[in-house]
Amino acid sequence: MELLWESIKMDWPVLLPIFVCSILVVGVVISKWSFYNKNKREIAIYMRELSRALQNNDLRAAQDTALNCGGVIGEVIEEAVRIFTEQRKGFSRSFDISAALATRKLESHLTILGTIGGVAPFLGLFGTVVRILLTFNILADAGNQAATVASGIGSALIATAFGLGVAIVAVIFFNSFQSIVKHFEDDFQLIKLLFLSFTDSEEEKTQKYSSTKVNL
Repeated sequence: MELLWESIKMDWPVLLPIFVCSILVVGVVISKWSFYNKNKREIAIYMRELSRALQNNDLRAAQDTALNCGGVIGEVIEEAVRIFTEQRKGFSRSFDISAALATRKLESHLTILGTIGGVAPFLGLFGTVVRILLTFNILADAGNQAATVASGIGSALIATAFGLGVAIVAVIFFNSFQSIVKHFEDDFQLIKLLFLSFTDSEEEKTQKYSSTKVNL
């Protein structure tokens, strides 16, 4: 405890940025965890409802499915229904734009975790190096005192430990959230494939009708 207090007194210019980083990490983690949980959906249920609605060409029912789903996935389904209604030929490109915008919303603020995960260890290491240099300088003035060296190095290592701890937490949650975003992207692709299957079937029907008309 004494080493910790000494480190705070001597190394606060370096520990303060690391402490700010830790607050940012906690804030982002709580915010994104809450956001992902609020938007989590069992996509299989809504895929079945969408499939039935599209088979019956009931776009109103498909729109209702999007509203019932809600959240980011609901917004993507609603946009998919709109595109399917207005421009079926260019569905794939238009849907990809909507999915990319939704993904950007899901990834917002994750760069903070990634940046802190990379920078925090170096902040801690910088504080340790500076503290050790000061300790050796004090040692040179005071003579050979092993206790002074041990205390100085011990308090210096606290900055590195603090920086590493913050970085480890940031990287763990950054990777976890990236995995969650990837799961959402997979759901978007399933929605896209479902709508494309009905777009292709409509095109095939049109082509068959045109060929039959030509033969007649």
